[in-house]
Amino acid sequence: RPAAPAPRAFSLWDYGVFGLMLLVSTGIGLFYGLSRGGQKSPEAFFTGSRAMSAVPVGLSLSASFMSAIQVLGVPAEAYRYGMKFLWMCLGQLLNSLLTAGLFLPVFYRLGLTSTYEYLELRFSKKVRLCGTVQYIIATVLYTGIVIYAPALILNQVTGLDIWASLLSTGTICTFYTTIGGMKAVIWTDVFQVFVMLSGFVAILIQGTLLVGGPGQVLSIAYNHSRINFGDFNPDPRSRYTFWTFLFGGTLLWLSMYGVNQAQVQRYVACKTEKEAKRALLVNQVGLFTIVSCAVGCGIVMFALYKDCDPLLAGYISAPDQYMPYLVLDIFESCPGVPGLFLACAYSGTLSTASTSINAMAAVTVEDLIKPNIPALSPRKLALVSKGLSLVYGTACLTVAALSSLLGGGVLQGSFTVMGVISGPLLGAFILGMFFPTCNTLGVFSGLSLGFLLSFWVAVGGTLYPPSASTMGVLPSYAGLCPLLNVSWGANSSTLLFGPAIADDFYAISYLYYGALGTLSTVAVGLLTSSLKGKQAGRTVGEGLSGRDRPPFQGQPWVRHLTCLEAG
Repeated sequence: RPAAPAPRAFSLWDYGVFGLMLLVSTGIGLFYGLSRGGQKSPEAFFTGSRAMSAVPVGLSLSASFMSAIQVLGVPAEAYRYGMKFLWMCLGQLLNSLLTAGLFLPVFYRLGLTSTYEYLELRFSKKVRLCGTVQYIIATVLYTGIVIYAPALILNQVTGLDIWASLLSTGTICTFYTTIGGMKAVIWTDVFQVFVMLSGFVAILIQGTLLVGGPGQVLSIAYNHSRINFGDFNPDPRSRYTFWTFLFGGTLLWLSMYGVNQAQVQRYVACKTEKEAKRALLVNQVGLFTIVSCAVGCGIVMFALYKDCDPLLAGYISAPDQYMPYLVLDIFESCPGVPGLFLACAYSGTLSTASTSINAMAAVTVEDLIKPNIPALSPRKLALVSKGLSLVYGTACLTVAALSSLLGGGVLQGSFTVMGVISGPLLGAFILGMFFPTCNTLGVFSGLSLGFLLSFWVAVGGTLYPPSASTMGVLPSYAGLCPLLNVSWGANSSTLLFGPAIADDFYAISYLYYGALGTLSTVAVGLLTSSLKGKQAGRTVGEGLSGRDRPPFQGQPWVRHLTCLEAG
């Protein structure tokens, strides 16, 4: 299907559909913010009074993964690397099992609003403060980039005004998070999951019909090596293989779900621990459905453009622009449907941003304000919480505006920021929960070196990106494109002449960045702790008993493995 680069833009119908999505999201925030007198305590604002059920919480957990970066990026990755991206679901499944069995019970039974409070219980106040500050800085930067990146991509392809989209989505997201708290975040996420899935399904159906049916799509994918689940290449430089998803993917997801404030805050909002574990199961079903639809869109897109790759032809300038280009191409005669995709992309952004804003307000109240101003009443703390949501929302919008100075590097920046921070923090929690000999000096040393190592590799990989052949990019073609401004080198990168290390160490798959930070944090933490020697212990959850006590406490067979007694 040769694709002519005719000018395309969103219509008034498309903006109407997009506006309706924003209006519904605002309405949900107003409902939960004003009904029954609003949120009168920090616990109600941050955890929904711990009375939520599994299905909405699980769908909310799923929605927060699918920021607009992923809505635009996952289909592009499937287009370029094939269906093996579905192995990501294996990493997600292992993450859900590990989170439900190891991390969720600890946070739920201790009744923590801030995950970083555990670091003080286990180590010291300084470790807690270190984790909190790292999380806030990383989340402000990441959320700002998440808000800006889709606006940039859609502007480049469709002419959608960047500042109008930034201000509308950022302001509305900050508004409903500030007014409605965690309940508003969760229920808008539920609505946004269905918006995202509707957008994906519309693309799948229309694209499949244009190709000639599901059989034709699979036949084209098979003949062009896109059905490639059997990639067991052990080379860590290959961007996606079974092993990168099994090891790198699992640890990446574990850092996002097991100990990340934004996710933990939602599953501890469930009414019981069993309900929280069910929420993780619902989340797994939601993730599998969303990722499968996104990968399916990428394969259908390849079947449509197998003889005229828009990137090779110069119709688009980056892989993340494939999806908006596809939507405007196949729905050219269907006003309103491209607007559904626009709503789909921005639903992911709203979900991620609202979750992050609420989580940052929670850790600020629990880790910075309550310990220093303990006399504040619950009602005043609730007002402070709402004020912090407004402040953090404004900060994220400011970062989004400043991201315009980064040019085209915002997508890589988003992965770098979160990968460098989340991996070492996961390592700190693993040291705290599972290694009794680890002490405060050990966890500080591990966090520092883990951060520096993952930062070094991520920045090196950005400055000296590996070649397409090293990453395993599959071939695509542009032989049947109309001869209009064809730029055969449109998909190539300008590579800096780098040191020898760039060909190996810097070239490892980005999925290993977090794993590298986690493992180095654990290794250095244990080594430093053993050199300093044993210290007096501290017990986490000492005042609890029976089923309320964190798991493993007092179990002889794991006493030397778990670290609920601090060293």
